[in-house]
Amino acid sequence: MNAVLAPKAPTRESIYRLLRLRCGTLSPNGEWLSRMLASWCVGDGALPDHLGLGPEQFTAMMGYFFGDLAISGEAVSGRKTDFSRMLEREDLTNFLMRHSAGPDPNETAWISGILVAGCLGEDHLWHDVGLWSRRDLSHLIIFNFPGIAALNTRDMKWKKFIYKQLCEAEGIYICRAPSCEVCADYRHCFEPEED
Repeated sequence: MNAVLAPKAPTRESIYRLLRLRCGTLSPNGEWLSRMLASWCVGDGALPDHLGLGPEQFTAMMGYFFGDLAISGEAVSGRKTDFSRMLEREDLTNFLMRHSAGPDPNETAWISGILVAGCLGEDHLWHDVGLWSRRDLSHLIIFNFPGIAALNTRDMKWKKFIYKQLCEAEGIYICRAPSCEVCADYRHCFEPEED
């Protein structure tokens, strides 16, 4: 018999507790996904239906991490996936997967898909994917994409950093400053984020 989670559960924290109880894996990704799903179930963040994954991927991920706990794939926020405005989707996915080193390729692919969908949001990446702090996102990236984490030696905000890496790989240097230290926008890329 499937347990059913109502789409309008009372609080993010109560949903999180239920998800953590049901999480059937010892992978740290279960913790981060529990937080993302709890946020998504109350309409927080910018993730669309199925967390930005395909319906089959979403179902497989839910089964892998949460067993028979049934959660509708429809975003409470009403957001729909619109990758048509994201010409760099394939580049983002390839960049993340090139630097992946998670213990399970399926887990890494799901996390990658969610992060790419989060890049469609207009806030900090940790907020757009429904994590509860930038620290959560940093730990998720260190675990799943250690090569990317190693490149971010200056602790640049993740979404800006990932896009900067894509631009540099293509030989596109949008910033006119010769180095970050003299750039007028320095504080916007490196200032502390509120949790």
